[in-house]
Amino acid sequence: MGIADQFKDKAQELADQAKQKGGQGKDEARDRASEGRDQESDSSSGMKDRAQGAADQARERFDR
Repeated sequence: MGIADQFKDKAQELADQAKQKGGQGKDEARDRASEGRDQESDSSSGMKDRAQGAADQARERFDR
């Protein structure tokens, strides 16, 4: 095997590694986006609960 073949093999190996790492990065980004949406829905439902509680308290105050 000549030096040119060794360089080609190494270049191919590095290209394959880059593809694998690129795919992993996309998966991680997708996971982070999913987690962000989950947290957003959790916080928005919490905000709805707080708003409902405040509205209920206001009604109780004005009904007296």
